[in-house]
Amino acid sequence: MKVKDCMCNDIKYVSPESTIKDCAKLMSTNHIGCIPVCDTNKKVVGLVTDRDIILRSIACDKDVTNTPVSDIMTCGVCCCECDVEITEAEKLMSQNQIRRLPVVDKDNNIVGMLSLGDLAKNQNCNTEDTLENICCTNTKNAE
Repeated sequence: MKVKDCMCNDIKYVSPESTIKDCAKLMSTNHIGCIPVCDTNKKVVGLVTDRDIILRSIACDKDVTNTPVSDIMTCGVCCCECDVEITEAEKLMSQNQIRRLPVVDKDNNIVGMLSLGDLAKNQNCNTEDTLENICCTNTKNAE
């Protein structure tokens, strides 16, 4: 199975210049906890999570009405292509300990998002191992 068969393709994203408040409102309206930050060519340049908004803006007393998301976004985001096998995406998520993976086309334009929830909906995915690898660092070595 390919990533494009499992991902959410109703993608919402913001620009680096979008305010934190506008980003939070878009997340709230669409019931999502993570949103990609894309340039004018729809290339992923960052990612903002609801946790980023709390820890990198509110907890730091940033003005959410005027501060751009570029000030709080995570850069160097791991992405995968839509034609990749789902097992490769699971491996990427496990190795990088990420719960959400932006999906791009061959030109690196955002086309979707793949989440643990998307994997859980698919019986062919190894969600349990992927979740364990994301959430439990070095627990096997500690025993």
